[in-house]
Amino acid sequence: MTNPDRHDELQALSAYVDGELSEAERAAAAERVAQDPASAATVTAYRAQDNALRALFATEAEPQVVVMRQRPRERYLLAACWLVVGVACGYLLHMLLPALADDRPPFAQRADIAYAVYAPEQRHAVEVAASQQDHLVNWLSNRLNRTLTIPSLEEYGFKLVGGRLLPGEEGPAAQFMYQNAAGERLTLYTTTVTRSQGKIRMLRDGPRTTYYWAVNRAGYALSGQIGEEKLQAIAYDTCKELGGDPKNW
Repeated sequence: MTNPDRHDELQALSAYVDGELSEAERAAAAERVAQDPASAATVTAYRAQDNALRALFATEAEPQVVVMRQRPRERYLLAACWLVVGVACGYLLHMLLPALADDRPPFAQRADIAYAVYAPEQRHAVEVAASQQDHLVNWLSNRLNRTLTIPSLEEYGFKLVGGRLLPGEEGPAAQFMYQNAAGERLTLYTTTVTRSQGKIRMLRDGPRTTYYWAVNRAGYALSGQIGEEKLQAIAYDTCKELGGDPKNW
């Protein structure tokens, strides 16, 4: 609980600094300041605050004199309010900036990273080789809890190498790897998503390019380093084969 006497004393000192006291009151306040170090410190703080505000609002052409009318309690409340507003704005900005800076779905970024990790591998590029394709499809279908189809990319010169199980944002994910005669590799990443997007979009990270889309609660991403135009053509055909609608492209 606030001490009424202390509150009245602070009000009197504030009025003393602002020149709002009568001659008699001013003399009494001056005597108190001279005899009481705490009162003197309070007056010094009030004057420093007033001087800072004058310096803040003054211009070279026309100096302004700012007279503070707020009482001590009002000063404290105002400072507290500004502190709360500042903290709230900082927190909201911290939460919103990542969302504003990047609207790409997490599965597309995971697919890009998975390509970067496994495409260079020679001996352990996949967990299950293409020679066991039936086992690969059944295993990954069971883990993702939906029937998977492995598109053929042989018309583009890419043969299936095999596939592997990966962790996804919303559950398990599967990665299928393809390779052409020149040793170039593509990966098709798929996982469960909660939001569908009909149009194919692109993610580029250095030399890597990923085209991604989502349909029927399944997200797909085709990644490679074979040139954007060729990779886009393969992605469009793959999207169509996996149930995408060309009208939405």
